[in-house]
Amino acid sequence: EVQLVESGGGLVQAGGSLRLSCAASGFTYGNPVVGWFRQAPGKEREGVSSISVSDGSILYADSVKGRFTISSDNAKNTVYLQMNSLKPEDTAVYYCAAYQAAVVVTTLNRYEYDYWGQGTQVTVSS
Repeated sequence: EVQLVESGGGLVQAGGSLRLSCAASGFTYGNPVVGWFRQAPGKEREGVSSISVSDGSILYADSVKGRFTISSDNAKNTVYLQMNSLKPEDTAVYYCAAYQAAVVVTTLNRYEYDYWGQGTQVTVSS
């Protein structure tokens, strides 16, 4: 069974940085794709970034391009989301998600993802 554990959330001032980590285990077949999603109060869950663990292809939402960087350390089975120049509108619960793809497709469509972590709170103060 695939398990995902997020860490690294917290409170930061606008303009600051945080790094989220997603420790993954249990992948048994296919090509793992790991995504970061976020959900603010009263809003739908939205995709932030996605990475293919096997070929390194990456996708970003327009709202975070140039500020967030996703990366994968395969030796540690961990995917990171480095968040710089944070804005109050980045405040949300951030979730790590994954699916095992027969053909690699990085996507920000949450319905493609089968496994989810418990979420970590990110709060950006103005």
